[in-house]
Amino acid sequence: MAETTATEAVREEEEKKEEAEEQSFEELGVDARLLRALHKKEIEKPTPIQRVAIPLILQGKDVVARAKTGSGKTLAYLLPLLQKLFTASAERRKLAPNAFVLVPTRELCQQVYAEVLSLVELCRVQLKVVQLNSNMLANDLRAALAGPPDILISTPACVAKCLSGGILKAASINESLETLVLDEADLLLSYGYENDIKAFTPHVPRSCQCLLMSATSSTDVDKLKKLVLHNPYILTLPEVGKNKDEIIPKNVQQFWISCSASDKLLYILAVLKLGLVQKKVLIFTNTIDMSFRLKLFLEKFGIRSAVLNPLLPQNSRLHILEEFNAGLFDYLIATDLSQSKEKDKVPKESNVVLPKSRKRAKVKLDSEFGVVRGIDFKNVFTVINFEMPQNVAGYVHRIGRTGRAYNSGVSVSLVSPDEMDTLEEIRSFVGDDENEGTSSITEFPHLTKHAVESLRYRAEDLAKSVTSIAVRESRAQDLRNEILNSEKLKAHFDTNPKDLDLLKHDKVLSKNAPPPHLRDVPDYLLDKPTKEAREMVKLARDAMGNNNRRKGSKRKLRKDGDPLKAISALASKRPHKVRKTAGSDGNNSGDRHKRKKNKGI
Repeated sequence: MAETTATEAVREEEEKKEEAEEQSFEELGVDARLLRALHKKEIEKPTPIQRVAIPLILQGKDVVARAKTGSGKTLAYLLPLLQKLFTASAERRKLAPNAFVLVPTRELCQQVYAEVLSLVELCRVQLKVVQLNSNMLANDLRAALAGPPDILISTPACVAKCLSGGILKAASINESLETLVLDEADLLLSYGYENDIKAFTPHVPRSCQCLLMSATSSTDVDKLKKLVLHNPYILTLPEVGKNKDEIIPKNVQQFWISCSASDKLLYILAVLKLGLVQKKVLIFTNTIDMSFRLKLFLEKFGIRSAVLNPLLPQNSRLHILEEFNAGLFDYLIATDLSQSKEKDKVPKESNVVLPKSRKRAKVKLDSEFGVVRGIDFKNVFTVINFEMPQNVAGYVHRIGRTGRAYNSGVSVSLVSPDEMDTLEEIRSFVGDDENEGTSSITEFPHLTKHAVESLRYRAEDLAKSVTSIAVRESRAQDLRNEILNSEKLKAHFDTNPKDLDLLKHDKVLSKNAPPPHLRDVPDYLLDKPTKEAREMVKLARDAMGNNNRRKGSKRKLRKDGDPLKAISALASKRPHKVRKTAGSDGNNSGDRHKRKKNKGI
């Protein structure tokens, strides 16, 4: 009898879990206008974090939510935030924005802004949404905040700038602010925003609802909780129903390759050139120089890639991301300055600065730039750690760029002997135990020693040509190209937006064209296991329909041509005076005829 009762209790719990998993947005209490918007965006079911967080936020509770990247944290706070603004009284006094969304990077700021705008437009509701950044002039900031807006999306540094400059009044914030969201909370302090947040929090009214969203738990998150929140609900979702919400999800396969630091170029060439991983591929390095060295090296073998680095203007970086997400190129090299010593040299408020002296020209890095967190890289199947991050958190954030929204993905880490300690730390963190036989990070099985050695001579020979001078020149050339695209052609692209698609960010930076015979790997260099692995990856890609490149994009580019060459094309159509020379074919025949006639006379 006792056993029967226990069995029934277990069944009831399972039924409750299944009901919770099948909950719709409507059952969570989401507004009908937002439901229609979600339907148009083809979002049908809430994710585990959304099922738990949305009802609590709608009740007005303070919430700290920790869930892995790609789990839907942005919608988890945006839906109840917008619903709160939809139903608010129109007669209330509004001296400052009703909702602040603070994020660590400009790229994430742009991403959240675009998501809010799309929801508001689909709901057909009049709400003013504004995004700010620290490089805006004071007059531009005043104009953006005039009204004032309903939602303000910004970095903490920009809010502090507005407060210190009198653009935002502390008393107005205290009277109007209803919701404060700290997105990617574990990065806000590590990016150097602690003083900015401390300057802002005294003006947050006690009645304000505060939300913290993070992928990991850390001491920084604990600091923010003490600064901002009041008796919050802590949502850490290791398991919701049958859907486990691991820090690194099981749908991401993790591999590593042991190689020396000097052989990393050889190994990444073998992995990419032999087609042993699926596209699209996101490659992480720790320094800008290494990013360009890798790009130049891959160009020698006909592998086109783009570099995303913090020296570029913001709109150039955003355009590179849009082109990569659209599938116009398959390989993106991202510089993760959070794992680099270069990050320590970054001044707090900076962007691309024109040097006063050519001899001591230094370009400052953008302190509000970040590629590891927040940015939604779409349809990335493979993440490659060309250089290992310095800690576990860096590894988790990088791997989070693939396997988003419960899609499958792969990560491959190239590990030198000096980086083995980091790998062991990561393996112990993810629960690998050689004694118990559990292993989440395994050796990459598709790459054989024979396949690597067959490419060694070519790789080492061409790696010598990628000198530090070549890297420095390619960095300068890339920056010149992107500044031209960003500033001088801005007016042209405002009036001709379709021409923007013709800008390529994966242009060859090498002075000499890559040798054509290096574009393909001869069959005699491939052993049987490599051929089988290559075929297996192709079959898997075909089975998944993993073809992210836009159809017809190449033809369109060839047909339409580059708008920047319009001037040279017009010049070529102008008639030219042809100088008559004795060597021309027509003149030779005429001269011979004249000579014969003279002889006859």
